[in-house]
Amino acid sequence: MKSYAKDVLVDVDWLSGNLGNEAIRIVEVDENPALYADSHVPGAIGFDWRRDLQDRVRRDLLDRGAFAALMGSRGISDEHTVVLYGDRHNWFAAYAYWYFRYYRHERVKLLDGGRDAWLEAGAPTATEVIAHPAATFTAGEPDPSVRALRDEVAAALGTTTALVDVRSRLEFTGELIAMTGYEQEGAQRGGHIPGAVSVGWSEAVGADGRFLPVDELRRIYADAGVAGRDEPIIVYCRIGERSAHTWFVLSELLGERSVANYDGSWAEWGNLIGVPIEVGP
Repeated sequence: MKSYAKDVLVDVDWLSGNLGNEAIRIVEVDENPALYADSHVPGAIGFDWRRDLQDRVRRDLLDRGAFAALMGSRGISDEHTVVLYGDRHNWFAAYAYWYFRYYRHERVKLLDGGRDAWLEAGAPTATEVIAHPAATFTAGEPDPSVRALRDEVAAALGTTTALVDVRSRLEFTGELIAMTGYEQEGAQRGGHIPGAVSVGWSEAVGADGRFLPVDELRRIYADAGVAGRDEPIIVYCRIGERSAHTWFVLSELLGERSVANYDGSWAEWGNLIGVPIEVGP
């Protein structure tokens, strides 16, 4: 689709034609998990990003064994192609995509435009909760190249690594601690990581939520001094989901060589003692 670097997107027509295809597993991951119960793509599994995809004790990803057990229990096997979609222009669907890649499952794609594209097309929906037979899913060793931890971010300060803040401009400048409606989830301090450039996640999608053509995407990130440099890139937001969306754009659609998502993001950096921040433009 649109000459992207990797074959990682499907459209509504493709997914409509593959409903019931046992070689794929359709997975909905929304910011608002209640949407799945309202309606979903027929045959889709629903994941709650907070309850299912986060460690219950630590603020961290599921470890390798827990991730494999979750996928297998929901009927996703090593052989399945996983097609992800969700609300908010695929924020958490992109996060789940990044998660699969972290554990080295290569057979994974996104529905371009997400949940809204499916509904706006008048495609069929269902309400029943899907329960596939249990399967064997083998999570690979975590791929450190796609994930940045706080010490790696700190080590990148002042180097040629591009730091990309994908939050809103007001969050970047420190005028807002968290985006509107999420004030209770803000960090102690506002601002951004020193040296970071501001390229909002939403710049990569059109009004319909679909990804922009590759030439437009390349121009946006090249103009920001991010793409086409052959240097490492670290992206971050508040909790890692919006930055996973930008990670997907840079790594999968544009084919940038070294892109990592700092999923600790501002919720971690803005609360750390002893790390620098910048405020203002």
